[in-house]
Amino acid sequence: MFEPQHLRTFLAVTSTLSFTRAAHLLGVSQPSVSQQIKRLEQAAERPLLNRDTHSVRLTEHGEAMAGFARTILAAHEEAEAYFASPTMTGRLRFGAADDLALAQLPGVLRAFRQLHPSIQLDLTVGQTSMLRRRLDANQLDLVFVKEAPGTTTGTLVRRDPLVWVAIPGTRLVPDEPIPLVAYSAPSLSRLTATRVLAEAGRTWRITCKVLEVNGVLAAVRAGLGIAPFPASLVPADLQVLSPGPDLPALGDVDLTLLANPLTERAPIEALTTAILRHRPAS
Repeated sequence: MFEPQHLRTFLAVTSTLSFTRAAHLLGVSQPSVSQQIKRLEQAAERPLLNRDTHSVRLTEHGEAMAGFARTILAAHEEAEAYFASPTMTGRLRFGAADDLALAQLPGVLRAFRQLHPSIQLDLTVGQTSMLRRRLDANQLDLVFVKEAPGTTTGTLVRRDPLVWVAIPGTRLVPDEPIPLVAYSAPSLSRLTATRVLAEAGRTWRITCKVLEVNGVLAAVRAGLGIAPFPASLVPADLQVLSPGPDLPALGDVDLTLLANPLTERAPIEALTTAILRHRPAS
């Protein structure tokens, strides 16, 4: 059995390559560090470090132990968080814009359910306008939606550039209307796209009008037109078109969480924390 404290000490040594600096980092004495490394090597029955008066180097087994240590400690911390969390019960009605539900959100919700198994989580997926109406009607407790930059009264998860997406190899003809795949109105991405095109004096025609994100993706993949999409959510098989004289930039969109003020705060704050914790790095 590998003791978590011994593993933490070992990782401190591997990161500093110094028993003295590791001891300072951990707030313990250098003999304590040496003793814990010795016990870890005894448990592993392998030398993990080569050290002399001038240097510390990892052995081949030490390189392997460093990887195992990170995995073991991550699992240990996850278990501690699970059993330290207060038990929450009740029902949480959560809504997410359909394109936001495509990416990292399923993993976030799965982890949330594992951490809070006594909360009944009801998920509604749809367009932002519908989700906001249901939130205002007290039919949802928390919604994850897209909003114009700087307008939210909720919690900003991240600000994402809106980009034009198309099938690879798409070329736009300067004097012809831009073929546009768009949500049915009202839609923030549709309003943004048509506004920037109009401001740039660029004509367009809506070649496909859809109700949900799978329709947008199907139409774009079929080559029916281009569509605005949050940059962090663009599927790998689609191409991002660079803005230029014939294709104006779309600007940004805020991905935000809006909470129902009539709902119990604890479940809302727990899910909000989970989503913020798992947001992609900028």
